[in-house]
Amino acid sequence: MIRITLNGEAREVSAGQTLADLIAQLDAPPQALATAVNGEFVAREARADCTLREGDAVFTFQPITGG
Repeated sequence: MIRITLNGEAREVSAGQTLADLIAQLDAPPQALATAVNGEFVAREARADCTLREGDAVFTFQPITGG
């Protein structure tokens, strides 16, 4: 297990878990969330390649669209 923060709250996840794995466990549909790890935006297509590491700070948010 490793410790990360998810939206400011401490959380333990399995070592080797990807961002895609973490997002799949949340209540919101993955396509409805934008993600950032350590302040860097991570596109949906890149989540499966983003392995979480000890101390990572993950943020999820709903993207804002408009004109």
